[in-house]
Amino acid sequence: MQDFKGKRVVVCGGSRGIGRSTALGFAKAGAAVSICARSPGPLEATRAEIAALGVTAHAAGCDLGDREAVTAYVAAAGKALGGIDVLVNNASGFGSQDTEEHWAQGLSVDVMATVRATHAALPFLEAAKGCIVNVSSISGYRPSTRTPAYAAVKALLINYTQSQAAMYAPKGIRANAVAPGSIEFPGGSWEARKSSDPKLYNAILAGIPFGRLGTPEEVAEVVMFLASPAARWVTGQTIIVDGGQML
Repeated sequence: MQDFKGKRVVVCGGSRGIGRSTALGFAKAGAAVSICARSPGPLEATRAEIAALGVTAHAAGCDLGDREAVTAYVAAAGKALGGIDVLVNNASGFGSQDTEEHWAQGLSVDVMATVRATHAALPFLEAAKGCIVNVSSISGYRPSTRTPAYAAVKALLINYTQSQAAMYAPKGIRANAVAPGSIEFPGGSWEARKSSDPKLYNAILAGIPFGRLGTPEEVAEVVMFLASPAARWVTGQTIIVDGGQML
């Protein structure tokens, strides 16, 4: 879709789902890519897929809920790639319930990993006049009795993206976000719910005008647009990618 040859892209949470598709999308467009995740198997598999495309591929295990680990990973990624043009904050702790544990998961991974990775990447992004793309959710636009903690932290990311855009524009850095709807892929939560909770799955499916759930690639392509020169005058925005689910 775009030509990213010579660009350097870091995807925090890049081994599966939207993160994996984003990393591969940038690699197919010629970018050097670094990814991190906690699970070594999927991480190495995705790194190998990126490398097979003939671009620089860097991967490192990282607990994105750990401040020092996040800072060390971004520094290592910037060194391995020779800089950072695009930072994609994709990881989620998937803390959904209204409990201390789930709030802590969401705040530490969805929120603070985004804050910490951004802070660590800022010197690279400023040098490159680069951009940030955060991955929120349509859950951030409305209240939720099923996933209150998840909805709240995703709403926070939408607001923080606007603040980032205002803070970093003088440095030549753009900041935007995507808000995916329900996305289905092998090994993902919605694929699992198809059998474990068919009533919920079918209710979500019935609410999407196109009659299907989205794919990670459909979100990745919007991430790439926001990181591309075609979006050079777009900042502080969150683009909903949901096939009309919010309607």
